[in-house]
Amino acid sequence: MVEVSKNSVIQELITENEHGQRLDNLLLKKCKGVPKSHVYSVVRSGQVRVNGGRAQVSYRLQAGDVVRIPPMRTARVEQEVVDGAALKVQLPVLYEDDGLLVVDKPAGVAVHGGSGESFGVIEALRRQRPQARFLELAHRLDRETSGVLLVGKKRSALVALHEMFREGARGGHGAADKRYQVLVAGRWMDPLRHVRLPLHKYLLESGERRVRVAEEGKTAHTVFRLLARWQHYSLLEAQLKTGRTHQIRVHLAHLGYPIAGDEKYGDFALNRTLAREGLKRMFLHAWKMRLPHPLDGHELLLEALLPAPLQTFLQRISSKERQDYGGQI
Repeated sequence: MVEVSKNSVIQELITENEHGQRLDNLLLKKCKGVPKSHVYSVVRSGQVRVNGGRAQVSYRLQAGDVVRIPPMRTARVEQEVVDGAALKVQLPVLYEDDGLLVVDKPAGVAVHGGSGESFGVIEALRRQRPQARFLELAHRLDRETSGVLLVGKKRSALVALHEMFREGARGGHGAADKRYQVLVAGRWMDPLRHVRLPLHKYLLESGERRVRVAEEGKTAHTVFRLLARWQHYSLLEAQLKTGRTHQIRVHLAHLGYPIAGDEKYGDFALNRTLAREGLKRMFLHAWKMRLPHPLDGHELLLEALLPAPLQTFLQRISSKERQDYGGQI
């Protein structure tokens, strides 16, 4: 249900947290539920003013600017449903200071709403912390991936983190060291293996995004270390040297070691068996990240313990191996 907001005109003072942000992005954040086309129309009509004058949607805001925001049409009922659902998300805090918030993201929750998701981690955080003036995702994790997730509490910290992660995506020096724990189907034999396979993004007919190994793709480099091995499974540490979409998942699937529980690139028949045995999610967990603090440069080591359901599944594998083969092999 869409209705006209009863709120009066808002005079928004721009602080350092909004400095450098585009006008349209500020409005979309402040006016939740308002269609993007309507926001643009209101700006073009001159109803939105910056320091008393007209402005383009692409205008970069400066600290000290005053933005006049008129009442806009909002989807109130839909927003209330989102609020109620978002508050149920449990987000353990791993680290927090004035510029940075680090949470342990649970599996099964998107990092943000959209694309069929009514809400995500960032929406939940904003509703749980209504006093926070600035909370923005510094990077992403897949919906079914759990673990370390960074959120900027200041724009200066967010910009520094984005640059750090862009450097990482390019495989540059000085980037964050991201490491994951991942269970794969098959007996992985190499204690250490560097995988350099280019990745290409494409869309299915349904519009769903996918990735494959292809010569025309972008450079992608993952380092795998063997942590434990059983008769039919292997536990690996995956260290990202670049940061491509679905990089770990596609590299492993291409090598013939699909991630247990991966519904996009995995062994679908095996996944059904695993679900009956207790693994009801993808076994991919962002367990450790080392990086310089985005504001003062001191080293941060962030860790998220392997979630209890994944620990339990590893114990079940070990127990079965002892029964069937006399121990881990």
